[in-house]
Amino acid sequence: MTGRSGEQVTIVVADDHTLFRQGLRELLSTDPSFEVVGEGETSDEALELIKKHRPEVLLLDVEMPGPGAKAVIEQVAVSYPETAVIILTMHNSPAIVRDLLESGAAAYLMKTIARDELISAVRSVSRSRANVILSVPRTTLQSLERQHEQHTLLSERELEVLRLVAKAMSNAQIAVRLFISEGTVKRHLTSIYSKLGAVSRVDAIKKAERAHLIDGRER
Repeated sequence: MTGRSGEQVTIVVADDHTLFRQGLRELLSTDPSFEVVGEGETSDEALELIKKHRPEVLLLDVEMPGPGAKAVIEQVAVSYPETAVIILTMHNSPAIVRDLLESGAAAYLMKTIARDELISAVRSVSRSRANVILSVPRTTLQSLERQHEQHTLLSERELEVLRLVAKAMSNAQIAVRLFISEGTVKRHLTSIYSKLGAVSRVDAIKKAERAHLIDGRER
């Protein structure tokens, strides 16, 4: 099995734990269709290796010195779109999974997966990125599904209102900003509370941020 180029699938491994990184190289090297062309222990090293080798796959840990995984994925997507990023980590937080997949990761795998699962994932993303590959606990997947349901339940106007609420704007201020009546703002808020199971403005903001419906950093 070869990559898109028809030759060996070229891979860069980025993890700050030396023993794990070396073990991963040895594991992947047992498959003759794979070639590990570089190892990095920081995010900056990973980006330099990608620039140098233009690999088909980057295996990336979430927590490494330097720019975060999100920044690396976004940089790869812009500058090296031929490289598919596979997150390989011990972190199974739904918020992190969602954030990195939305940033462009082709797969999100736990380090507890079996050898055959990892090899299958590398082969799959090297051929096509039509599907996102997930190997996370069922509880994480269920949480992601709930977040998606909440997001699709809120209308675009309700999301607009919620973002302005998060900026500490009053109903009157929101009405002026959106060119609607104050009564309409109140009706949107009632609907938002019902859909999110919230009991107040503060509660709605917290639940929306946890579900990644709004970004708390914008406040």
